[in-house]
Amino acid sequence: MASIINNTTSSSRFADVETTVITKRPYESAEEEGEEELVKDISGDVIDHGLRRGLKGRHFVLIALGSIIGPGTFYGLGYALYLSGPLGLLIGFGLIAIAVWILMQCVGEVTAMFPVHGGFIEHANRFVDPALSFALSWLYYIMWSIYLPADWNAAVLILEFWVPDSKMPSWAWYLIFWAFFSVITTLGVRVYGELEYIFGMFKFCSLIVLFFISILANVGAFGGGYVGFRYWTPPDGPIINGINGFGQVFILAATYYVGTEVISLAAGESKNPQRDVPASMSSITYRILVVYMGMAFFQGLICPSSADGLIHADSAVASSPFTIGFELAGWKTAGHFVNAIIIIAFLSAGNGVVYVQSRTLFTMALTGKAPAIFKTTSKRGVPYVAILFSNLWGFLALMNLSVDAGTVFTYFNSVSGTAAYFTWIIIMLTFLRVRSGLNAQGIDPNTLPYRAKGSIWIYRLTLAFFVFLLLIQGFTSFTDGFHYKIFVSSYITIPTFIILFFGYKFYHGTRWLRAHEIPLADRNVYDAALDLGKPKGWKKIGDLLKN
Repeated sequence: MASIINNTTSSSRFADVETTVITKRPYESAEEEGEEELVKDISGDVIDHGLRRGLKGRHFVLIALGSIIGPGTFYGLGYALYLSGPLGLLIGFGLIAIAVWILMQCVGEVTAMFPVHGGFIEHANRFVDPALSFALSWLYYIMWSIYLPADWNAAVLILEFWVPDSKMPSWAWYLIFWAFFSVITTLGVRVYGELEYIFGMFKFCSLIVLFFISILANVGAFGGGYVGFRYWTPPDGPIINGINGFGQVFILAATYYVGTEVISLAAGESKNPQRDVPASMSSITYRILVVYMGMAFFQGLICPSSADGLIHADSAVASSPFTIGFELAGWKTAGHFVNAIIIIAFLSAGNGVVYVQSRTLFTMALTGKAPAIFKTTSKRGVPYVAILFSNLWGFLALMNLSVDAGTVFTYFNSVSGTAAYFTWIIIMLTFLRVRSGLNAQGIDPNTLPYRAKGSIWIYRLTLAFFVFLLLIQGFTSFTDGFHYKIFVSSYITIPTFIILFFGYKFYHGTRWLRAHEIPLADRNVYDAALDLGKPKGWKKIGDLLKN
């Protein structure tokens, strides 16, 4: 990166923290002029545009391995089992796993080369079209803002196993959740990193334990008799509901695989992103194989797809397939053990979701795509305004007061799943544009800190695969008549993206960068800021809110 220029004590806006100036660089925000000082605090962390680069390599590995694995992962796969049977669940998640591994190769290459706040959102801004970045950033923010109430809704479904709604209404739980996550997410990135490290280790070890117990349940260790592949035979499996069930599994898979790309956002707060990002790429393989494929296989092995406790659109309460399978095998109190693990996973997932929301919103504010008030940070380097605002989205879970929790679950999954495909499409498109820029400017990809594996055609075909899935994922709205609620939740992201993209493009007059114009020559993103023009409406609104 840029060289050290002096070691004098700073008298900048970080005057309440002992700091040292280490470099200067252009502002990332287009509406600001001049240069900003990058400083080090007393702990040695770089303060970069108000955020503290405090994440270490071990934090990155655990963030990649499962920081977004929440309560929905433990029982939400039961919906895929209910829809498609054990083999349909395994095939659907397996196909998306391959595509996501290819996706993460794209993320690894571009992020290791350009580790900036906002990650792939800012990459689209600088290397493709600012309008594309604007549409992506808001769609991605909305997606995570829907995940938050989905996790709150999931946690209440589990907590009602111990505390019925008559004793503790769901709205009271939501107030507790908001207060809890508001506190822990404003403690700083170091706290976030340590919490995710501890929670990540716990969840990964817990999954291994659950897999081992599943083997015991399958062979009859709890007195329920040998199971084997009993639930893979009629009437329960191996594939049920034909193409209708199998197609819906793809949307669920997108919902649960989302989070792997968070590495790109976290790179903006890493101590050494060009080392940590490539190192974390190998853990993606383990996450896919051990976490998702392991859960898909073992849950389908011990739990029948016809079990009453599996979540679906008509569910008021739901159980994890692990709980159902262990109880069928003879362990009648398994619910206490499994649900305790799920609640701990919820604490980690809620922490992770608010982190992603707030950093996305912070980056949008930093680059003029959201009100300026959201780029306000504390002396700890915490974007507390973005955090507290983002945490309010959890109260959307109050929808379950008027409709069944299972219906809320399916609506949230449809919207967030399609938004996930949009995100992945734009990440891969940005990667392909960067590769075109490298080729046009004579830069050898082998000289990059991390190079995506395989032929470029693998990435082009995977991009086409994601586009195909985005377009066909709402086909169930046309089966047995027209179901407008399913249609709206499945496709509302498409007109939303179109309005955001073309609205920003026409308002600011942006254009698609040609390959030879992409600023890649010195591979230093800090010296490659684009002149996007001065954002108008958002900056004025933000100034009014701030004053």
